[in-house]
Amino acid sequence: MTAGAWPISLADVRAARQRIQPYLHPSALRQYAPLNAAVGRDIQVLVKHENHNPTNAFKIRNGLSALTALSPQERRRGVISATRGNHGQGLAYAGELLGIPVTICVPRGNNPEKNEAMRGFGAELIEEGNDYDDALAIAQRLVAERGMTLVHATNNRSILAGAGTITLEILEQAPELDAMVIAVGGGSQAVGALTVIRELRPAAKVYAVQAEGAPAIYQSWKARRPLTTPSADTFADGVATRSSYEMTFPTLVAGLADFVIASDAEIAEALRLLLRTTHNLVEGAGAAGLAGLLKLRDQLAGQRVAIILSGGNIDELTLKRVMAGEI
Repeated sequence: MTAGAWPISLADVRAARQRIQPYLHPSALRQYAPLNAAVGRDIQVLVKHENHNPTNAFKIRNGLSALTALSPQERRRGVISATRGNHGQGLAYAGELLGIPVTICVPRGNNPEKNEAMRGFGAELIEEGNDYDDALAIAQRLVAERGMTLVHATNNRSILAGAGTITLEILEQAPELDAMVIAVGGGSQAVGALTVIRELRPAAKVYAVQAEGAPAIYQSWKARRPLTTPSADTFADGVATRSSYEMTFPTLVAGLADFVIASDAEIAEALRLLLRTTHNLVEGAGAAGLAGLLKLRDQLAGQRVAIILSGGNIDELTLKRVMAGEI
């Protein structure tokens, strides 16, 4: 593992935790006997409840970490970003808390309930483009026009450090952890996990899962070079990206033990399984970690494995389709 593969350090993650602690309590790590039984192979499934955070998603950590690290001048000018929802909610929540103006770009047809939540936290919302990558291009254009600071959902060291605080908590809650299975959209959770684990629990392994309909980072990881896909077609909008990212991809290549993809049907089945065994509602991206674990369970037999319920912001129409078995 080369030094250049690691954009952040354990010290960065600990500094991020110090900054966000006044605003955010640690999330619960729990086991559920019915879930352990359903997964089988004598695997102990440790469920990290990021879906219980104030924005119902882990991205509140990233938003608070990034905005608390801004200079006074940057705070006055405000920030802009692109999102499919949870990153934008995290920034909007943090901006409202800290008095920082926030503008968020989303693609047309974005999750209406996530849009409503971002506006509810006081963000200006710009709806333009066909997908996340289009929305990001619009945000980058507006940086120059408005003089705001771009807070990229992935290519930002404070964002990655914020995501790393999840694993810092997990290792305090479960020091004997053997593995983690993490959903990848941009890779902040996985890079945060790899950064913390290599210092505090080097025997543990990190595995990644991506949606079959949005496999750019999976394909890039397999090819060992950055690739772009023409589309990102999955109901799990939190992982619907078309490219890899310069600040996370080298770390994923250097550190991941394995990488799998899961179909929308497999992610939907994992969502239903979580609802039945834990009575927790998650969105597609929040269920993807379990979908990946189910595909990796032969490798992980007998181990203590953490998954992250990264978000619970599924819209009503999509949930109805999942529960009706239409996905």
